[in-house]
Amino acid sequence: MAAPNIANPTTIIGKTAVLAVTTSATNILSNSAGSNKVFRVNALYISNIDGTNNADITAVIRRSSVDYAIASTITVPADATLEIIGPRAIYLEEGDDLRLTANANSDLVAVCSYEDIS
Repeated sequence: MAAPNIANPTTIIGKTAVLAVTTSATNILSNSAGSNKVFRVNALYISNIDGTNNADITAVIRRSSVDYAIASTITVPADATLEIIGPRAIYLEEGDDLRLTANANSDLVAVCSYEDIS
């Protein structure tokens, strides 16, 4: 279990993850233990696709079964988009998950831009 030295990586692959956010905490991005990778999360956008109702989003990094909030119960207005991560990046180490939870189903969608570094 050794994350790569990001000053001298072998491979950097740009990726995008998407998720329809529900009321159950769900991983949009997961860096498995022992992956020998680090994920550089460049951006996380949450869009409210409901034309009428506001919805709340919570985003956490889960590490060793403990949740660390990035955003906690932030309201996303109807037909609006919230930038949670960006313009500065965060890193997901081995064993880390980026998890999202909404207060309502079918209102929020998420787009996460990241780099898979090994």
